Amino acid sequence: MEDVLDLYCEAYDPNRPVVCMDETTKQLVSEIRQPLPAEPGRPARYDVEYERCGVANVFLFTEPLAGWRRVAVTDHRTRLEWAEQVRHLLEVDYPEAETVRLVMDNLNTHSPGSLYEAFEPAEARRLAKRLEIHYTPKHGSWLNVAEVELSVLGRQCLARRMDDMGFLDHECSAWADERTAHQTGVDWQFKTHDARITLKRLYPQIRA
Repeated sequence: MEDVLDLYCEAYDPNRPVVCMDETTKQLVSEIRQPLPAEPGRPARYDVEYERCGVANVFLFTEPLAGWRRVAVTDHRTRLEWAEQVRHLLEVDYPEAETVRLVMDNLNTHSPGSLYEAFEPAEARRLAKRLEIHYTPKHGSWLNVAEVELSVLGRQCLARRMDDMGFLDHECSAWADERTAHQTGVDWQFKTHDARITLKRLYPQIRA
């Protein structure tokens, strides 16, 4: 926990940006009957029945100090998809950065080993050398700013029926672009000394 909190307190360094990552799933559904649009004095209406069209995975990357974010929609939630997103992060999003410090949970797919499953050893090693991973502790996902962003994405974009991967990807990308344009950064206030007081019960008790 303190590792992540101390990281958030460091000054902005474009050569070593701090990026937070999280992912979620989105059930794709289609309407059985055409929804009725809103009219004066009457809200929009839709049928409670729907047709399932599969599940999509949604990756979200955000740099809190820069107010930047990117959302990517994939078919699956495997090591290969995660590795490809990390490659995109390093080579497309931050090609000039010396090291990207990545904050995320310790899901079994979130490890350098996934790079070796997706790419040739030399390529996997090249990518891994530019990646500095900081895991949030178990039950400590609230420390990940990307989880906060996912919550906003869920309320502002995902909380409606969508039946197509392409449309979902378009809507998520539009949300990310608009939020990046209007939300400049994250003012993280909870620091290590706060954790030692507020979460004192979680620390080992040293007895003389």
